[in-house]
Amino acid sequence: MMLPLGKPDPTLDLVLEREIDVPVEWVWQAWTDPESIKHWFVPKPWTVTECEIDLRVGGGFRSVMRSPEGQEFPNLGCYLEIVPMKRLIFTDTLLPGFRPAPKPFFTAGLFLEPNGKGTRYTAIAVHGDAASRKTHEDMGFYDGWSTVVDQMVAHIKATH
Repeated sequence: MMLPLGKPDPTLDLVLEREIDVPVEWVWQAWTDPESIKHWFVPKPWTVTECEIDLRVGGGFRSVMRSPEGQEFPNLGCYLEIVPMKRLIFTDTLLPGFRPAPKPFFTAGLFLEPNGKGTRYTAIAVHGDAASRKTHEDMGFYDGWSTVVDQMVAHIKATH
């Protein structure tokens, strides 16, 4: 598969591909509405307590994830490319306004394609080195990102 981020490099990138049974438009809305994000963006019992989205190139994505023990983890990133209903590319390497981040980790791409009445959903996490990729995989990338896709689909179905 050739994506706008380039062909995935298995030594640096993590890729999740799914066929989901909700339309692209609803998936896009789930990814671009801060209130929606709070319902599905982290695997339960984790929660998202805050979310802000400035959906424009150079705009920010900010969320605060809370562990079951109550510890909070703020995340801040920058949108690099936005093609409505098709792709969303963002990074924590840059902060809003393209300011360099003190501790970059990865750049992500979300790619959506209509598939009948559903969506072909591809998410890719691109890392700067193999160690960062391994850290992300060991953190539970595949299980975690797959779980949040399931949670997103359930949230979409419950709200449409």
